[in-house]
This record gives sequence, C-alpha cells and structure tokens, in this order.
Amino acid sequence: MPRTPVKAHRVQVYLTDAKIAAALAREARAGRMPVSQAAGQAIARGLRGAPRADPEDRLLRLELGLRDHMRAMGRDMQIVQELVVELARAFFLRLPDVAADDDPLLRASVEARIERLLDATAARIVSGRSRDAVHSAEATLDAQRTVP
Repeated sequence: MPRTPVKAHRVQVYLTDAKIAAALAREARAGRMPVSQAAGQAIARGLRGAPRADPEDRLLRLELGLRDHMRAMGRDMQIVQELVVELARAFFLRLPDVAADDDPLLRASVEARIERLLDATAARIVSGRSRDAVHSAEATLDAQRTVP
C-alpha cells in the first residue's frame, strides 16, 4: 500500500533561551530525531497539557540519587548499631560487677554525666557546629569534673 505523504506546515521559531535550546537538543538526541521533529512533539505535548518527563530530568536523577543514598545510610546505621552492641558486649564481658555499682550516689552521678553528654551532643547537632562544639562540650565536662 503506498504511503500517503503527510503535509508539513512550515513554522520558524527563534529560541532566545539557551537552556530551552539545549533541552530541545537533548530530547532530539534521546529520541533519535531531527530537532525540528523534537520541537514539534514538545509543542504538541505543551498544547495537550500533559508534559512527559525530560529524558535527562535532573530532578528525577536527584530523587533516584537520594533514594540510593538513603538506602546506603540505612545500611550504614544498621552496621553502626551492631558495632555499638558488640562494643557494649565486649565492655561488659571485661568489666566485672562490683558492689559499688549498686550505690545510689554512683548511679546518680553516672546518670548526670550521661545527661550532660546527651545535652551537649543535642546542642551540637541543633547548632550544626561540630569541632567548636566538641571543644566547648569537653571544656564544660572538664570544668564540671573538677567541681566537687
């Protein structure tokens, strides 16, 4: 069956935005078509109102990269948690229980030191500082240790 020729309408467009020209060229390369056909398809999509994603969509790449990063971070956090448990296990195996462990004054002192450490850590996380906050927290803890 002979092909019926499609009547082409000539439209000349001047693009002043280099980003649009580059996106159009990328779309033409991705679709393996001339730039004029890619421009026609882009105009048709725009007029239909349902735009298709850019083949080299930067937002999509960022989203996929973030998903991969979060997956890796979850795995890393699980490894860190398991290491902390193993460290605690080794610590408790080597540290014998003594009668002084049941002293309420000692327990209160340990709890107060842990609370100060957690407060300093939370303050460092909230402020976004790391090295300066560490030195400040260490100086505070040192000062509190010397006070009777």
